[in-house]
Order: sequence, then structure tokens, then C-alpha cells
Amino acid sequence: MNPLNSPLEVGMRALVLLSASFPEPLDVARLVYLDHVMLHSGDMDGPPSLHPSLPAGPGELAMKRHLVEQGLVVLLRAGLADVEATADGLAYRASEEGPGFVDILEAPYASDLKDRAAWVIAAQASHLDVRAATRAITDRWAQEFQSHLPAPGSDHA
Repeated sequence: MNPLNSPLEVGMRALVLLSASFPEPLDVARLVYLDHVMLHSGDMDGPPSLHPSLPAGPGELAMKRHLVEQGLVVLLRAGLADVEATADGLAYRASEEGPGFVDILEAPYASDLKDRAAWVIAAQASHLDVRAATRAITDRWAQEFQSHLPAPGSDHA
């Protein structure tokens, strides 16, 4: 199993976010967006990014939803997260054990994740329009991509 972007890794990142927002629940769309911002915080006027920007851009966001859903299954099975039905759909929250589990993680990367999660929850979670925020990431990537293409009619084809 590849540990990078595995259900276990993505589940741990989701747990860090759920613990930072505890006791407020988060839905999958919000978790996808917040995970992206947590990893690429430097691109969002926050602390330095934990992961480099990828040329795949919006493709990363599209793949992330499935990975977050798989990670949530890991958390639910481990008893580190709970799910609840709301008027808007399913929402997830850290279980009573979730924040304590996150607190025992000592690796420098885990510490950086906790710092970024606290920043992103404080800065964006409560007033966030996830669809508009995700569209802004996609639009920004498209503009950046377009700026690197040769001008039509140039001999840099």
C-alpha cells in the first residue's frame, strides 16, 4: 500500500481538521476544501504550504473527495469520528477520543498539520461558501496555467 494519500493518511488529516473544529461537524465538501487549504496554505495567504503546488491543479481537488470519504470510513471504524444526519446531509465530527488521539501525535509533520488546521478553521470554516471557494481555486489555477501558455501565433509551440 502506498502511504501517500492513502485512506489512513487522508483520514488522519481529516481527523486533525475535525479535532480543530470540535465540536462543530464538517461535511465532506467542507473537509475536501479545508484539507486542500491546510496543505496549500501558502497559496491561500496563510502560513507556508506543507505540500508543493501540483500542475494537476483542480484535478487534485476532484480526486480528493473520494480519498476523504475513504479516510472518514477509517476514522469511523476506529471510533475516532462520528457521523450525523443534518438537514443539509451527512456531517462528521471528531468523537470524544479524536482530539486526544491527535494530541498524542508528535511528528513534526503532525504538528505542522495541527497548526495549519487551527489556522484554516479560524480563518475560513464558519463563513465559508465551499462551492465558491472551490471555484476560486479552480479559476486561479486556470489563470495561472493560461499565463504560462505561448501566445497564439508565437513560434513557441
